[in-house]
Amino acid sequence: MLFKKPFIWIAVLLAVMLFPAFRQPKRTGIEGYIFKVSGNRMPSPDVKLTPPKGMAATLYVYELTNLSQLSRVSETPFYSDIKTRLVKTTQSDASGYFSVSLPPGQYSLFTKKDDQFYANYFDGQNNVAPVKVSPGKMTQVNVNVDYDASY
Repeated sequence: MLFKKPFIWIAVLLAVMLFPAFRQPKRTGIEGYIFKVSGNRMPSPDVKLTPPKGMAATLYVYELTNLSQLSRVSETPFYSDIKTRLVKTTQSDASGYFSVSLPPGQYSLFTKKDDQFYANYFDGQNNVAPVKVSPGKMTQVNVNVDYDASY
């Protein structure tokens, strides 16, 4: 009875293969590594720099945050308060790898040292540690925690 009308099964199979709406949706979000960078990072012909090591840490994903929306600790890359909404947190593993699903949009990424948030880069509009998430794509991001490094 099941195979009496093979054209129905062929039609269903073709529909699943040809129409993306029937397929498993792709994940949307960010993934990458959190790296601990420390020591003298000045280039030198006599000293080969060791690559940074991955570290287990909590990654805080906030709505896109401008420098004006933070309480900055002096002129450092540390912040005591973030005035935008926390979207998600995720934990990296011992190698530093993390993966988190997020809706498409723009976000700012922070880690913490003790009770202060840390982010060390900006875009041209003073948005802190920005990342853009596109639909159906896992955006690759590496986060450098380099407050113990000198450049």
